[in-house]
Amino acid sequence: MKFTLSWLKDHLETSATLDEILTALTDLGHEVEEVENPEDKLGAFRICRVIEAVQHPNADRLRVCRVATWPNGPEGAMEEVQVVCGAPNARTGLVGVFAPTGTHVPGTGVDLKPGNIRGVDSNGMLCSERELELSDDHNGIIDLPEDAPVGVRFIDWKGVNDPMIYVKITPNRPDGLGVRGLARDLAARGLGTLKALDIPAIKGSFASPVGVKIDDSLKAKGCPLFAGRTIRGVKNGPSPDWMQARLKAIGLRPISALVDITNYFTFGLNRPLHVFDVAKVKGDLRIHPAAGGEELLALDGKTYTLKPGMMLISDDAQPESLAGIMGGELSGCTEDTVDVFLESAFWDPITIATTGRALKINSEARYRFERGVDPAFTLPGLELATQMILDLCGGEASEIVVDGAVPDTARSYRFDAKRVESLVGMEIPEADQRATLAALGFTLTGDQAAPPSWRPDVQGEADLVEEVARVASLSKLVGKPMARALPGVPKPILTPLQTREKAARRTIAALGYNECVTYSFIDQTAAAAFGGGADAVKVDNPISSEMTHLRPDLLPGLLRAAARNQARGFVDLALFEVGPVFSGGEPGEQATVATGLLIGSSAPRDPYGSRRPVDVFDAKSDAEAVLAAIGAPAKVQISRKVPGWFHPGRSGVIGLGPNVLCTFGEVHPRILQAFDVKGPAVAFTVQVANVPQPKVKTPTRPALSISDLQAVERDFAFVVDAGVEALTLVNAAAGSDKALIESVRVFDQFTGEKAEAQMGAGKKSLAITVRLQPQDATLTDKDIEAVSAKIVEKVAKATGGTLRK
Repeated sequence: MKFTLSWLKDHLETSATLDEILTALTDLGHEVEEVENPEDKLGAFRICRVIEAVQHPNADRLRVCRVATWPNGPEGAMEEVQVVCGAPNARTGLVGVFAPTGTHVPGTGVDLKPGNIRGVDSNGMLCSERELELSDDHNGIIDLPEDAPVGVRFIDWKGVNDPMIYVKITPNRPDGLGVRGLARDLAARGLGTLKALDIPAIKGSFASPVGVKIDDSLKAKGCPLFAGRTIRGVKNGPSPDWMQARLKAIGLRPISALVDITNYFTFGLNRPLHVFDVAKVKGDLRIHPAAGGEELLALDGKTYTLKPGMMLISDDAQPESLAGIMGGELSGCTEDTVDVFLESAFWDPITIATTGRALKINSEARYRFERGVDPAFTLPGLELATQMILDLCGGEASEIVVDGAVPDTARSYRFDAKRVESLVGMEIPEADQRATLAALGFTLTGDQAAPPSWRPDVQGEADLVEEVARVASLSKLVGKPMARALPGVPKPILTPLQTREKAARRTIAALGYNECVTYSFIDQTAAAAFGGGADAVKVDNPISSEMTHLRPDLLPGLLRAAARNQARGFVDLALFEVGPVFSGGEPGEQATVATGLLIGSSAPRDPYGSRRPVDVFDAKSDAEAVLAAIGAPAKVQISRKVPGWFHPGRSGVIGLGPNVLCTFGEVHPRILQAFDVKGPAVAFTVQVANVPQPKVKTPTRPALSISDLQAVERDFAFVVDAGVEALTLVNAAAGSDKALIESVRVFDQFTGEKAEAQMGAGKKSLAITVRLQPQDATLTDKDIEAVSAKIVEKVAKATGGTLRK
């Protein structure tokens, strides 16, 4: 949003300085992006008089001028300067504009220095309009009237000392897209008084020859209100200099009085308008949805093909305008225009945004309508614009033609002065709060506050608090420590799940993994490879084709990261991530997991031969460390019911019955090939939320229980079939006496041809160590033999194995 300081002062009676206004705008939420102050660029240029201009002795097209200038203003002393000038209109007695030595000339980008031109000294410069960037005229130097006050700054005499301010308006503040809206905020802050906006009541002297009609299908939403009137006998010449200066300052090119007036209202009052040349309109104007396929030559010179449902303004013969976005070239106004139809309407923001985006049209009208203009100002804006056209272009106005009605935006919310302190922490008297809301246009009745029609962003009680705090200035907010509700030790802030996430993250990092933070969106192919990719998790408006679905697992993102690192020469990788995964698109179909990925070798190369490829046991040990850190029980079950992205023979699942705690193993070669990752690669995924909570929730650890009786270890070697898993044998031995047996571990495996030669074809030997820890009394030989017999019996029953002789 761009405007000039004088434009702002048309709506705000203020004595505040430019710096005070800029500071207040930013503090009110309208961030000032840029300020162009003509004083900074043209402040050094002063009106001068040429005392004498004579022919240059060594150049036919140059003149040597004696210039009278007043560097300190007309009240200061006159100084005479010699300037060599090549302008054809340089003459004795000319009143022009002088730039002294050291001045930066914006039109040329040159900093003036003392010079010598063809043997004659020259100090300073007599300037043209192009050199001051006032116009493209460079036929000669500026020739001012004889009565122009010499010594006065040129920008002050010309009236162009009007700073341009560029403010960044947030999408929720459409009222800030008009100069008056910004003036209202500044007035509420106390930087001045908002000037009254007198709405004229212009009585039409004849019936409008152009009528308007809104299709019934659009009245409810697309176009609730369309109004206009004919103004005949206008003279469409150039707009006044003051209007052209303001439009030029904000980057708009003046076109004609009629067009410039509509642009002036767009920026000044946030009221986009449009004018039709009545001579080019056939019959009445109709607002209707496009059937599809219609073509419109717009004012930007481009032809647009419309899709079904887009709103059009058409006459009896053809489309004339793209509603709320851009007018058509066929009914546009020219210098020959005599009769015009002035349109003012309210358009649905969503419909305008959808059409503008589909056609890729960016216009000031679209920018405002899609954010929401004031519907109640539709008819007053028409009256004001009519008056300006009559004042600047002459003519005679018809009666207003209207279809539809102003949409009802009335609503109110409870006003509680205490909520400012509870929500924001600022102590503001209730009288000041009410005065602030009233200055912003709110209507207060008892404990109810009704927002004005130009504030569609206010949608609740909290918004009232925001307005009060914003105008009072959040910069005055003083930080205070929060008061404790109860004395003593405060309750934990983190939830149990958050505590587990933190513990899992710290544990995996301590194991040497590097944390990754990847997008929760992946492509459909990658999602399908990990059991996802359904329509339930498809993103309606994806950022790119590689982010179309919510991720079902963290491994796709880690594998992509690993592939990028390997492409850059990093072969051995240890990556992890803790984050959400999605099994569906509904609440409750999201889980938090911790995933680690190991690729390459376990250690760097060294002379001791300790380097080896990572394997499933690396993933298993790291997974068990994470489970222990987040409170998983020590005794768990391991199964092989792994998902398809793990190697079926080199992976496992750690769980408690059907409750899966962790999946670990080698990543399937098919997955590695699909993600362009060079293996070996192992991974684990811990289901953080599936670990059961402790039965006794105390702030302290349980008492340490250590038996002072001597433990006993016994070794057993069993001959079993080659296909028997060691885990089956270990579980059978451990289950033979759960109270006495503390641990069971495998310490030897004898397989191969030699083993089969001794024990028979298809056989192998597994040796285990069983540790017995008594709790009540020292074990006797009889006790140990009894337990050993149970172990042999249980293992034989579970595996069919026998003790090795």
